[in-house]
Amino acid sequence: MALPTKYTPSNTESKWYQYWMEQGMFHSEPDGNKEPYSIVIPPPNVTGVLHMGHMLNNTIQDILVRKARMEGKNVCWVPGTDHASIATEAKVVAMLKEKGIEKKSLNRESFLTHAWEWKEKYGGIILEQLKKLGASCDWERTRFTMDKDLSEAVINVFIDLHKKGKIYRGIRMVNWDPKGRTALSDDEVIFKEISSKLYYINYNIEGEDEYLTIATTRPETIMADVAICIHPDDPRFSHLKGKKAVIPLINKPIPIIEDAYVDMEFGTGCLKITPAHDINDYEIGIRHQLEVIDILSDDGTLNEKAQLLVGEDRFIARKKIAKLLKEAGQLNKEEAYTSNVGHSERTDAVIEPKLSMQWFLNMEEITQPALKAVMDDSVKLFPPKFKNMYKSWMENVRDWCISRQLWWGHQIPAYYLPNGEYVVASTIEEAVQLANENHEGEFTASDLRQDEDVLDTWFSSWLWPISVFDPDFFKTGKKNEDLAYYYPTNDLVTAPEILFFWVARMIIAGYEYTGEKPFRNVYLTGIVRDKLGRKMSKSLGNSPDPLELIEQYGADGVRTGMLFSSPAGNDLLYDEKLVEQGRNFCNKIWNAYRLIEGWEVTEKADTSNDTAIAWFENRFNQALHEITDHFQKFRISDALMSVYKLIWDDFCSWYLEMIKPEYQAPIDKATKEQTIVFFENLMKVLHPFMPFITEELWQQLGDRKEGEAIMISSWPELGEFDSKIIEEAAKVFEIVSQIRNVRASKGISPKEAFELTIHTSDTSLYDGYGEIISKLANISSIQFGENVANAVSFVVKSDEFFIPLNEKIDLDQERENLQKELDYTLGFLKAVSKKLENERFVNHAPEAVVAREKKKMEDAKSKVKALEDNIKKLG
Repeated sequence: MALPTKYTPSNTESKWYQYWMEQGMFHSEPDGNKEPYSIVIPPPNVTGVLHMGHMLNNTIQDILVRKARMEGKNVCWVPGTDHASIATEAKVVAMLKEKGIEKKSLNRESFLTHAWEWKEKYGGIILEQLKKLGASCDWERTRFTMDKDLSEAVINVFIDLHKKGKIYRGIRMVNWDPKGRTALSDDEVIFKEISSKLYYINYNIEGEDEYLTIATTRPETIMADVAICIHPDDPRFSHLKGKKAVIPLINKPIPIIEDAYVDMEFGTGCLKITPAHDINDYEIGIRHQLEVIDILSDDGTLNEKAQLLVGEDRFIARKKIAKLLKEAGQLNKEEAYTSNVGHSERTDAVIEPKLSMQWFLNMEEITQPALKAVMDDSVKLFPPKFKNMYKSWMENVRDWCISRQLWWGHQIPAYYLPNGEYVVASTIEEAVQLANENHEGEFTASDLRQDEDVLDTWFSSWLWPISVFDPDFFKTGKKNEDLAYYYPTNDLVTAPEILFFWVARMIIAGYEYTGEKPFRNVYLTGIVRDKLGRKMSKSLGNSPDPLELIEQYGADGVRTGMLFSSPAGNDLLYDEKLVEQGRNFCNKIWNAYRLIEGWEVTEKADTSNDTAIAWFENRFNQALHEITDHFQKFRISDALMSVYKLIWDDFCSWYLEMIKPEYQAPIDKATKEQTIVFFENLMKVLHPFMPFITEELWQQLGDRKEGEAIMISSWPELGEFDSKIIEEAAKVFEIVSQIRNVRASKGISPKEAFELTIHTSDTSLYDGYGEIISKLANISSIQFGENVANAVSFVVKSDEFFIPLNEKIDLDQERENLQKELDYTLGFLKAVSKKLENERFVNHAPEAVVAREKKKMEDAKSKVKALEDNIKKLG
């Protein structure tokens, strides 16, 4: 049956995805006779919908798993979603508010009922969208970080680390999100450059007619000041040592202290110390045993300790305090100021440093195996430039604040006794037993109160590569069949911005609990940006809807379009023209197959295409080596470009043109059969990148049985190739291209055949390729000689080619053209020679690369000589 003239993705994508699913081709079970290949998906937030970053990340994962599957490996790609405590709770609170329900009017149980309802309704959207992209996940293994058994794993890990003394509870300065009303770890704080003001405030010296001027960006916190700090070596303020300053507006005296932390060059050279609202002030406060006064409520409003503007939002209070200071004559001046201000990664609220009782994981020792693993390449980062960032973070890591003041998440398994002491247990029953064993008194469940807080979302996802296979492992310590077979996983594909959030912590957990790395390779993708270099976001309105792109261009077109400019670790400058190029590639392949399919076959033997067949077989094998090398080095976009050029240029533009029969003439059976073999292999190497069109065409290539599919067919085997054959063909293609260029520049019709004269010292190339040159360039005959009158010439390598002209040749113009070509070739020769004169290049570059450069130099020298001789002939 003839194919439609146009490829329509919508007619094939859902059909083949459903077929793969029905045949169970994505599912994996442990099989000791096959090599496992496992990947765990970076679980997208359960609140999420598909965006361009997901598209890139999951396309790369799908490429890796599809290739591994074709290589005969037992592939297991585990999908799932993350419960995303902060983001999901915010969504549920907003949903309830639309219904007129305030969170504070609900108890925990009622709120969680609403949250689970929301999750069941919206939580699976992004996974369904990934199917549209072609993601070949093992959907039967789909996990959620709050599945019952995964939740038990998190609780068991908390209990274990607490027993080991690695988890502790204490009052520390934390990053506080007033909008989410929860603590955050350092990694969840995004710093942004913000334009603000520097306020210069006069503090009177107690009992004297003098004042100090302090510069601050936060005048609303002056009521929490407990000291003024000067540098011990600053002569400007030495006379104030031991005296007191008076806080404006509330007239409270505070001591003037000395500390070398003060930067004498910043502002006025002295600081107000507010330990409750600045991490550096807090450290100074500890050194000098200063009081801590917290004037901010959890929602960022001023509390009663502020004495002024109680209940006002912190930013409104800032303006009002500035006004009050001005009215009191104690605001010296204001000036514009730009500073880096921490924002919540989830809610975008400005972070408040806040003293808070929280749970922490001591990171000092637990990080050491994970640091070593990346530094010695047990876990390889691609590109390796991220190793230095990883090292810096791991060597300077602070204790991880793992508690969050939320209801949605894994509730901390700590139970408080009436006297404030606590026990850590997995259930209330265990907690009661521990309380009675280790504390005085007889306790019942009603006497104990479980900690209200939940664990940081990352405290569950750091277990992901283990817990998705065997959540009971953290309780039993024994690996089940899945974990023993699939762990460690092979590759992780993720974004650099969560290298520390997630990747480092998974490596930490892997070594802590299994003594092994969780994965072998980490491929770090870039950020998808628009053509102006801006990160794509809803707020900027610069991000296309991925599903609309798929509908317009097809999933294959979108997948390849994104990869055309996506080298590992470098940001992708998205351009819709690349997606259009992906769709055009689909059409090119479709038309190539229609051309082949339309050829009638003759049983008559014909050897005229043997040269073309031999060349393409060698070129395919050469390209397969290139593609394999790119995959091994995680140069996925380079691998795609190699496949793209192999199909578009080598197969479609050259091979098919070489073997194409005359109009309405048949092709010999052997050539067509071999061409179909080539096409089948091309579809195989293309399949990981473009799964849908390759499946559609592969099914057309033969009599396929039920249950067969290209995605489970064999990846082509690496074969040997003859470089000489490939080089000879490259020379022939350059000759044909030059002839076509001359036709275009001289107005010679492609239909007009003419005699080609070649001046060469070696005619052997043309014995094998003469017919091909004649066919592709429409040459009536090939002669060997020199000094052809009234002809235009060009040089390829050291051979000169003469094309006769009907009109008299313009010798001056021809001389000028040859001189331009000579100048260019001399420049090229100089560049190559300079490279080969570089000892570092010659000594360190691979032998094949050096040999290639030497060949280029020799070819350029031959061409220079031929061009110089030709110019001399013209006089």
